Amino acid sequence: MNFLTEVQWSPYAVGVGIGVLSWLSFLISKKPLGTSTSYAKTSGMIERFFRGPDVGLRPYYQKIKLDIDWQWMLVMGIVFGSLLSALLSGDFSFEWVPALWLSAFGYTPILRIIIAMIGGIFLGFGSRWADGCTSGHGISGALQLAVSSWISAIAFFASGILVAQILFRLIAG
Repeated sequence: MNFLTEVQWSPYAVGVGIGVLSWLSFLISKKPLGTSTSYAKTSGMIERFFRGPDVGLRPYYQKIKLDIDWQWMLVMGIVFGSLLSALLSGDFSFEWVPALWLSAFGYTPILRIIIAMIGGIFLGFGSRWADGCTSGHGISGALQLAVSSWISAIAFFASGILVAQILFRLIAG
């Protein structure tokens, strides 16, 4: 159990774990592993809390059902599991501005929060537009050899590399 206290886990072991989780997901729920629908459900549940039960009558919310299901709990497990892992490994630290951001933009937590929010919004729209997120397409869809998922996964990696190159050039320049 010493591996639980390591800061970085073996990517091979994690890959095997995700593969087994994918198999169990198909076996038990008959659904692929994915997380982006959980965020749409959460926004719908928050809206329903403030605006009332009629929110659940919208066609999209009728399709995805505004309830707490296993995928929603998976997302909570990712959040709390990450926290637990950071705490057990001694790698947990609370910081508004990480070192890379600090070196490029200075200590600007408000700007960092705004940029993170904008990035999150783009990520949410992109995953809904693509009918799935990186875990939905990159893991479950690729596992099923779906051509659309392989195209999506290649696009995820290519655009990630491109954006990283642009950002690091801006930071260095």
